[in-house]
Amino acid sequence: MSDVLLFTISLAATVLGLLGSWAAFRRRGAASGMRGAAWSMVPMAAYLTGLTKFLADLAFSPVKWAGVALFGLGALLYVASGMMLRKGSAVEGGPRRKAEPKSAPKGTAAKGEIEHRRSAGGPAADPDLAEIEQILKNRGIS
Repeated sequence: MSDVLLFTISLAATVLGLLGSWAAFRRRGAASGMRGAAWSMVPMAAYLTGLTKFLADLAFSPVKWAGVALFGLGALLYVASGMMLRKGSAVEGGPRRKAEPKSAPKGTAAKGEIEHRRSAGGPAADPDLAEIEQILKNRGIS
């Protein structure tokens, strides 16, 4: 596309946007008008920085579209591999994580052990647990 045509289109879009921004300013206030003015300046800024020429070339170039498609495919493969690694389902032959069995923290007895001690009538091995059991008994909770 010629530079004159791109300039004309960018200028027209900017002027129409500024007119719409003025209307928004009158109806809805300064914040809406300022936001509209900011968006209205984008087409002219794109022209002045050369972005419109790049986008026009991109739209009509199959080689550039092939590059965009390869970029998208690479991004998709990267995201998919990250999800696979996070789930631990890597491709065969790759490193796999072993799930470690969850165990109770040190110094605490398993629930079954405490129930067994209670039913046997013996005191709990841990003095803190014995105190907690006594408080629960006093409140009628067993």
